[in-house]
Amino acid sequence: MTLVRTDPLRDLDRLTEQTLGTLARPAAMPLDAYRSGEDLVLHFDLPGVDPAAVDLSVERNVLTVRAERPGPAAEGADLLVAERPHGAFSRLLILDDTLDTERISARYEAGVLTVTVPAAEEPKPRRVRVGRTAADGGDGGSREAPRSTA
Repeated sequence: MTLVRTDPLRDLDRLTEQTLGTLARPAAMPLDAYRSGEDLVLHFDLPGVDPAAVDLSVERNVLTVRAERPGPAAEGADLLVAERPHGAFSRLLILDDTLDTERISARYEAGVLTVTVPAAEEPKPRRVRVGRTAADGGDGGSREAPRSTA
């Protein structure tokens, strides 16, 4: 006969750590973000994820990263320890308006997804010529105003 100690609070604590993570080990998709010059560079840790299972999308200024890591593939085996998170994960980041979401680039190497978001070009000021309309008695060009004889 084998005695097994069960502690329901310990099981709940373990489930919470697997779902939400801890300060020392965040759940699923840890992130580093920094500025390199004017660009924003993001690194997502995704070890064991097939690059084809990574989905990166941008809608307006929201960047969404989705990935899926398969669970243990040992069918018919007795699983003794399962500490590596598996399943589908996603992360949403709100990007600043000063970034150019049309020129985002991404690469996956050695289990790390690197996303680079370049800075948007600042709009350049331009001069707009103001003309007169035909309704004002003009032909759209600029003319001198008539002089009054008072």
